[in-house]
Amino acid sequence: MQIAMTIAEIRAYVAQARGAGKTVGFVPTMGALHAGHASLIEAAAGRCGYVVVSIFVNPTQFGPGEDFEKYPRPFEKDVELCERYGAQAIFAPNPAEMYPRENLTWVTVEKLTEPLCGQSRPGHFRGVTTVCTKLFNIVGADVAFFGQKDAQQAIVIRRMAADLNMPLEIVVCPTVREPDGLAMSSRNRYLSPQERSQAPVIYRALQRCAERIGAGEKNAARIVEEMNRVFEQAPVLRVEYVSIVDAESLQECDQVSGKVLVAIAGRLGSTRLIDNIMVDTTAR
Repeated sequence: MQIAMTIAEIRAYVAQARGAGKTVGFVPTMGALHAGHASLIEAAAGRCGYVVVSIFVNPTQFGPGEDFEKYPRPFEKDVELCERYGAQAIFAPNPAEMYPRENLTWVTVEKLTEPLCGQSRPGHFRGVTTVCTKLFNIVGADVAFFGQKDAQQAIVIRRMAADLNMPLEIVVCPTVREPDGLAMSSRNRYLSPQERSQAPVIYRALQRCAERIGAGEKNAARIVEEMNRVFEQAPVLRVEYVSIVDAESLQECDQVSGKVLVAIAGRLGSTRLIDNIMVDTTAR
């Protein structure tokens, strides 16, 4: 396993791999890796001869009062997981390596970053798009892999790469779930036993939505109303949003048609969780 702490080191490793004729896959993460990340690394290893995983807790995507300082950083365990699932290199810079001076240049994707999580996390996506652009430029990968759990992020990054003519493919892999349906997340470890027991209600609400659409319901407001009734099973959950939006524009739908993203965000205690499903009515 090659571990690079500097930009120069990872570029040298990637250059060696390219010199050997290998396709470069890239999995950007903030560490605290779990089975969801493992699935991304496996997908990258299945397509590419050389896989780079970045482990960088990016300060510019955290807002005031968010969990930057306490975000878990189990680096040795992360290295073991990367090696086990097929990565060849880890890029683990510190903030000073990525932001050596005041950052004056930012990458902003408009419109797609305004709804859903953009409403409650101003500046978050600007931090995400900027750091991803920097990482794409540093690693120079052919293919980058993201998870469907962070659906809005994946849609934003895919649009950014297309709009800026970035020479890489963005692959979005399915959400990996616990046996009870809870989406894998590094933040799940923050949940108390009571909170963890109620967390699967988020996925149950998504399943109810899929059932209602499958039964022919098209009125988005009625579907959301039924989803909100499911949340009554988890009194400790504070729902931030429940939205049915167009899967490309992320604009709210009055009537469900075509491909839609059904997205939920909520808090259990101090832990913010998100989840979503895609529903394609044209495939029925």
